[in-house]
Amino acid sequence: MKKIDVFNHIWPKPFHDALIAHVGETTDITRRSEAVPMMTDLDRRFEVMDMFGPDYQQILSLASPPFEKYAGPEKALELAQVGSDSIAELCQKYPDRFPGFIGTAVLSNPDAMVEEARRNIEDLGACGMQIFTNVSGKPLDLPEFEPFFDYMGKSGKAVWMHPARGANFPDYLTEDQSEYEIWWTLGWPYETSAAMARMVFSGLFDRHPGLKVITHHAGGMIPFFEGRVGPGWDQMGARTTDRDLAAVRKALKRPHLEYFKDFYADTASFGSRKAIEHAIEFFGEDHVMFASDAPFDPEKGPMYIRETIRILDELDVTDEVRRKLYQDNAAKLLGLTV
Repeated sequence: MKKIDVFNHIWPKPFHDALIAHVGETTDITRRSEAVPMMTDLDRRFEVMDMFGPDYQQILSLASPPFEKYAGPEKALELAQVGSDSIAELCQKYPDRFPGFIGTAVLSNPDAMVEEARRNIEDLGACGMQIFTNVSGKPLDLPEFEPFFDYMGKSGKAVWMHPARGANFPDYLTEDQSEYEIWWTLGWPYETSAAMARMVFSGLFDRHPGLKVITHHAGGMIPFFEGRVGPGWDQMGARTTDRDLAAVRKALKRPHLEYFKDFYADTASFGSRKAIEHAIEFFGEDHVMFASDAPFDPEKGPMYIRETIRILDELDVTDEVRRKLYQDNAAKLLGLTV
């Protein structure tokens, strides 16, 4: 049985070189990525992968932060192209290790975002495109991003959604920045959940019925808060007096909870068995896929892979379900031959 890790991160050497040439010196979360050897050292990545045998494979994607954090629209496009080209080359050179990759969308460059997605998918053979939960603070349901989702819905390829939030999102309105890395620990699952809600209630999936979105970190907060998301939101409008939000829910073609269950989720939960179990219960056994979020663990690579595999191997599920989680769901959604 293959173990296809659908969400882990890399900075190939051409991309890393281009990034450093642009920013000069890494800071904050960019420095965090650069400090992990497995991110930039291919030999170290192979050493870590070999710990889990020849059946362990990775679908490669670039790491945080979004391009717009450190580059304008034109430079963002240039860096995205370098990133996709260099990852595609790795997949061609090492197909047994890297059977596919995820391109990174440049939503900060609306003039190029659709063409770059098309180039990744149709020319380079990407399995799909990675986006972030906001674009310089803009929500994903704005009309300016609609052409991207229209293309992705028609392409048949999936969208991977990665949370994006920094310390500049304060925990309290009286403060200027988040403390104790709350912006990451609690903020990222919230970011994912908020973006999912905006997609659902804005009617994005009604307009683009072919759209498939993979949520990082086991679907954020949504599975745990199913009661609030389901019957709680059945009362949308009862808590709001300035506009008729009940009309928003009624305008959807289906009950809103069904849209949330249509998302896909990965198992990247930092070793939390309950998070994975909740994801499977909420999204269903056909909509959850193995992912580690490597290499961002205290051991700089092996830990999250090892712990996630341990949890999946110990789950009280049939061999058929385990096979779906490890390989079959990914193969079907990503168009891979196992």
